[in-house]
Amino acid sequence: MNIGDVARQSGLPAKTIRYYEDISLVKPKRETNGYRVFNDADVHKLTFLARARALGFTIEDCRTLLALYEDKSRASAEVKKVTGKHLNEIEAKIADLQAMHATLTRLSEECAGDQRPDCPILEELSGKDRRSNTHDAKQ
Repeated sequence: MNIGDVARQSGLPAKTIRYYEDISLVKPKRETNGYRVFNDADVHKLTFLARARALGFTIEDCRTLLALYEDKSRASAEVKKVTGKHLNEIEAKIADLQAMHATLTRLSEECAGDQRPDCPILEELSGKDRRSNTHDAKQ
């Protein structure tokens, strides 16, 4: 199969497939004219990689998972370890996103959104303490 066929079957762009070859995740054979020739095993690896990347695994995690997949004597504990680490990273990102959401919701609610120039959103982004500005104005 050529790279176009493999791209259609795996759901990956040809550019990504070339990149995965450059970093040795897949190693298609080369014809004498230099064209890549992929086999069913290459398509399977690329599909595996596409699914793993869609779940947010890093390239190095994908390399590890692919090696574990190909190692029939693997311990599933190793796979679970990689997945657990990734889950922890996802949970941390979710917590960060929830904190951002809470902050932006609060700021949006505090902003009058009218013709006046004062804006708590911009004040927060600039690092100004609105309470000290209010206190200073009263003195």
